[in-house]
Amino acid sequence: MPSTTHAEWLSLAARLARPMHHLIDGRDEPGRGGSFPVVSPRDGQVFAEVSDGGPDEVDRAVAAARRAFDGGAWPRMSPAERGRVLQRFADLVEEHRSELAILISLEMGKPVTEATDIELRAVIHTLRYYGELADKLLDEAPHAGDDALALVTREPIGVVGAVVPWNFPLTLATWKIAPALAAGCTVVLKPSDQTPLSALRLGRLGSEAGLPDGVLNVVVGQGRAAGQALGLHPDVDVLAFTGSTAVGRHYLRYAADSNLKRVWLELGGKSPNIVLPDTPDLDTAAATAAWGIFFNAGEMCTAPSRLLVHSSIADRVVDAVVERARTLRVGDPLDPVTEMGPVASARQLESVLDHITSAHRDGARLRTGGSALPDRGGFHLEPTVFDQVTPDMRLAREEVFGPVLAVLTFDTIEQAVALANDSDYGLAAGLWTADLSTAHRVARRLRAGTVWVNCYEEGGLNVPFGGYKQSGNGRDKSTHAFEKFTELKTTWIKL
Repeated sequence: MPSTTHAEWLSLAARLARPMHHLIDGRDEPGRGGSFPVVSPRDGQVFAEVSDGGPDEVDRAVAAARRAFDGGAWPRMSPAERGRVLQRFADLVEEHRSELAILISLEMGKPVTEATDIELRAVIHTLRYYGELADKLLDEAPHAGDDALALVTREPIGVVGAVVPWNFPLTLATWKIAPALAAGCTVVLKPSDQTPLSALRLGRLGSEAGLPDGVLNVVVGQGRAAGQALGLHPDVDVLAFTGSTAVGRHYLRYAADSNLKRVWLELGGKSPNIVLPDTPDLDTAAATAAWGIFFNAGEMCTAPSRLLVHSSIADRVVDAVVERARTLRVGDPLDPVTEMGPVASARQLESVLDHITSAHRDGARLRTGGSALPDRGGFHLEPTVFDQVTPDMRLAREEVFGPVLAVLTFDTIEQAVALANDSDYGLAAGLWTADLSTAHRVARRLRAGTVWVNCYEEGGLNVPFGGYKQSGNGRDKSTHAFEKFTELKTTWIKL
């Protein structure tokens, strides 16, 4: 709805049905743990109450997923038919695109136009991509000589636990559930307690699309109770998690303390964005740097939160980023003219402000922003830029997960690479240069899962996504995602 006005979005939001209960075995389940409020960051007000899940609800959801996998139709269905169900799933998400976009905006503050045009587009594309790919994976038949036949088959791993965060609640959910479902697995999805409603609605659309009961279950809950129960559950065969590095460590421990389930982690980032003096278009580089850190209010694991710029061009680039920050329209995420909404919660706002205070204390120079905007209502924050940041400062080392840019300068490519790699994280990086040889050489030296050259945050579903170092393991997207949700079986036949 590209021409929808602010008043129309508000009216749609007021009339919107708000799912409350877990989705377990194809049915709405109130659960036994009572309920909890969901607070909208746009105004700081409670806009929904949802069931609070814990070990009991996780047990029932996992049992349903186990029954659906061990004796149900989904793993035994032809891959082509599973693909058709995922295509119908995508069609229903497309049909309910505005509804889902409003839920995301109300839950975590993403501007509704970005929720519609970027997040929901990614969700629909992901479901369609894996729906189309479901029957196109090939088994292997290695040559075994004249007296034997060797077959290598790829089989669904079983019950998948998927735990996803609030910043891209449906994109990151479908990056996990779509390949898992296409492979023939069954899933228990645990969304963030900040963004339960959009996930519950997504699960119900999956049931409407034809997913058999128990194939996709959604359990919501506060704190770590439901997530811990899923991580420790002996009937979960694989756990796929996106979130903080600290919580990712817990899931590795849960696996060690239970059934040694495989744990795939997509974790934090402190991504460098390197601008060399031969950059072909400094204005585009600066505009992209500003877009990258302020998009989604900076709540993005790949956000280019460290701008590494050559000292000879630093003033020009940083001045342009500062100017863009000062003109960015910050406001109600349901207003189509809003370019940056609030951060997702009061707790997140407090955390970001703490990093800003730390940057002041460490001696970084504030160029713009740095303050909350209580007059806007909710949890709004000014787009913020610090320069004169040094590598030892907290702002240069920790993931802020907010609209705060740290600017560092360098004089040689060697220094730029050293600064870029001086991090516990290795999720993504950007590089701006006109020299093809430099682009190849530097990209190979950057310890990051994705390197964007003369662009940022671009790509398709057919390329893998994941990190080095403490940014995680395994890959989302592309055919490589199937490696997380399948087992390889060798069958050797004597002829």
